[in-house]
Amino acid sequence: MVRKGTILVVDDEEIMRDVLESLLSSEGYRVDLARDGEGGVEKFRERPYDLVLLDVAMPGMGGIKALEEILRIDPEAVVVMITAYATFETAMTAWQMGAFNCIRKPFQNEQILQVVGSGLNRRRKDEERRMLSQTLRESAHLKKIIARSHKMRKILDLVSQIAPTRSTVLIQGDSGTGKELIARAIHFSSPRAESGQFVAVNCSNVSPELLESDLFGHVKGAFTGAIAAKKGRFEVADGGSLFLDEIGNVSPDIQAKLLRVIQEREFTPVGDTATRKVDVRIIAATNSDLKKAMVEGRFRDDLYYRLNVITITIPPLRERREDILPLVQHFIRKYSDENERQVSAELDADVLRLLEEYPWPGNVRELENMVERAVVIAENDRITVDCLPDEILDPRAAEEFLRHVSGEARLGPEVDITQGFSFYDEVAKFEINLIRQVLEITGGNQSRAARLLGMNTTTLNSKIKSYNIAVK
Repeated sequence: MVRKGTILVVDDEEIMRDVLESLLSSEGYRVDLARDGEGGVEKFRERPYDLVLLDVAMPGMGGIKALEEILRIDPEAVVVMITAYATFETAMTAWQMGAFNCIRKPFQNEQILQVVGSGLNRRRKDEERRMLSQTLRESAHLKKIIARSHKMRKILDLVSQIAPTRSTVLIQGDSGTGKELIARAIHFSSPRAESGQFVAVNCSNVSPELLESDLFGHVKGAFTGAIAAKKGRFEVADGGSLFLDEIGNVSPDIQAKLLRVIQEREFTPVGDTATRKVDVRIIAATNSDLKKAMVEGRFRDDLYYRLNVITITIPPLRERREDILPLVQHFIRKYSDENERQVSAELDADVLRLLEEYPWPGNVRELENMVERAVVIAENDRITVDCLPDEILDPRAAEEFLRHVSGEARLGPEVDITQGFSFYDEVAKFEINLIRQVLEITGGNQSRAARLLGMNTTTLNSKIKSYNIAVK
């Protein structure tokens, strides 16, 4: 049966909890239970529900106080009060505080279902009225970023400082560390969230011609296939922020055009002769060493210094292990909801130890993929050691991979730049050598190799075929 909504029942009477759970579950609702006000507030704090059925008279924190706390967490929460002692004063107090309705015990099943249906309908209509920008702001707001470690808290403090400005930002960090999440937090915590869009462009693995058209747009007939004019990302992001991911992969020609936009705040669409003014905040990101690329002549020094006004360096997950547990718990809740499962976010000590000892070469992206898999295959609604992939149970392969990419082991022959060389040929040699070594480490297991490389299996398989790499 398709789930129609999530409902939290808070009542100190076990029989009442059982009756409501049975009734609502049979109608297709997902139901969670709490036996007192404190427990109900804590559950709601962990994950807001579509509707709350809240008893008024409970020991400890009573229903009126619990209602106050729930509405403090989510002012738009839909709460239905239930009481055996309903009086006009009680109902008025609850309504004035923001309760949706008040029902007296004993009640008829049809009465509960009608009130619940009305409350959920109100909730859906309220959500439909919200602007798209408000929804994006809610999902990408700074407070939504999970950060318990000191390093990440410092980064969030810096984001809070720089968000209101219009300064260009360069975000550095390994693949999968959450660079785009930080970029979105900068935009949606700034006044630009009201005046323009957040537009993301991945500059990796795109030809210079396609990237130029994507960034700056083109006029009709500018090239073969340009059957109509197209707005570029800069124009779409006017008044907002443009996120240039993997800026280190941009060609020299595009680098020159980006420099002009940053300096002059104007650009020229492909095939056009007239320039167009634009007001865009640039947020760039890279997992490569731009200083090294600049010294080697692969990245313009003037563009580098224009981008490097404010730099944020996100540490890899292995350097902020305090974030692992809250991230895992967040992803468990997320994928439990998506897969209509009720997997506990509490972890056994042996599972947590393995997760904290693993070096996470794919960073948060690898962690999220692991949790999604574990939630799907978990038995008895709990993640156990049996749910973890092989590389986490024996992290030596990941540690070996990290030694390679950190320079402790050699990935390929040095290039004598004084003799001249093809940059793209050398990059291809590097990729071939790296893929071969990771496949050797994993015994030819492409799924494990892809996770170690921080890419999806389809991309790795495509590179293996393209480079004609032999797999055991």
